[in-house]
Amino acid sequence: MSRMSDRPARWTRATVYPDMWADPDDDPRNNNGDGAGPDGELATLQDFLRDYRLTLRMKCDGLDAEQLARRSVPPSTMSLLGLLRHLAEVERDWHNWISDADPLPKLYGGSDADFDGAVADQAMVDAAYADLEREQAELDAALARHPDLGERLGKDRIAVRELMVHRIDEYARHCGHADLLRECVDGRVGQ
Repeated sequence: MSRMSDRPARWTRATVYPDMWADPDDDPRNNNGDGAGPDGELATLQDFLRDYRLTLRMKCDGLDAEQLARRSVPPSTMSLLGLLRHLAEVERDWHNWISDADPLPKLYGGSDADFDGAVADQAMVDAAYADLEREQAELDAALARHPDLGERLGKDRIAVRELMVHRIDEYARHCGHADLLRECVDGRVGQ
């Protein structure tokens, strides 16, 4: 006799490698043209950041507001929607790091409000995606004016290289969380 479970069965859309999220030919992270890697350190860092950003979007793709807001395991408040909001918030924080101006205010309020306030509401989902895209674009544009990775910016004199590596680290860590969250939501697994 088999037991029913509320744990979703594992699945993937990939057909070539059953443990992958997408087949290599369909993976947007592999579509850079000739297959050659980027030239230079800055281009390499930007490429890794782009791929992690795409990975996060892929992990959220196809889910409704309730699924995106679903929490992992109590007492954690982590959800895919919370991750989107959190990364919008940290993109804004990083922008503050490189600015000499007064810091921009928090997007979602106090400590952990990015996760705590993530509720199953389509307007909130739409706002989270818009916030993330805007904050990414604004920081990317600000950093584009400083192509020297050794240049130090802001009040704390952070090197552009250090900030780029920190951004990659943050997205990579949270993409790991997103893997587990997505599998809990609907069983989808993959790279």
